[in-house]
Amino acid sequence: MGARKRLSADIRKENKESLYFASLRNCPTSPRKMRLVADMIRGLDVNRALDILKFSSKEASRRVEKLLLSAISNWQMKNETEKIEDHDLFVSEVFVDSARMLKRIQPAPQGRAHRIRKRSNHITIYIDSKVTNEIEN
Repeated sequence: MGARKRLSADIRKENKESLYFASLRNCPTSPRKMRLVADMIRGLDVNRALDILKFSSKEASRRVEKLLLSAISNWQMKNETEKIEDHDLFVSEVFVDSARMLKRIQPAPQGRAHRIRKRSNHITIYIDSKVTNEIEN
């Protein structure tokens, strides 16, 4: 590895250590349905986002709620001495990417077959503190 590449990799690694996130891989829900839930909480305060997910009727909201709680606990692990209430956490980014697709065949009339694609997705939630953003700016 060259010097420039190593330096940029070190910078990316340092930046990633200051981020607080949680990710869920191969969730068996279509990405389109999951993006509807992700759009509901993007940019909101963490407590408000948890309330929205808890009372949402969508099936995907249960998984996103668990993932958001995991991201909050990741923040708590790195900041053991500080309280959540003092930092005003919010959902800074939510990514929903498509994952593996199971391809199945459904029998159809007259000897034909229809392909069924069972989609899944990857979700990543980043949370950030409004207090640290104000100090940096």
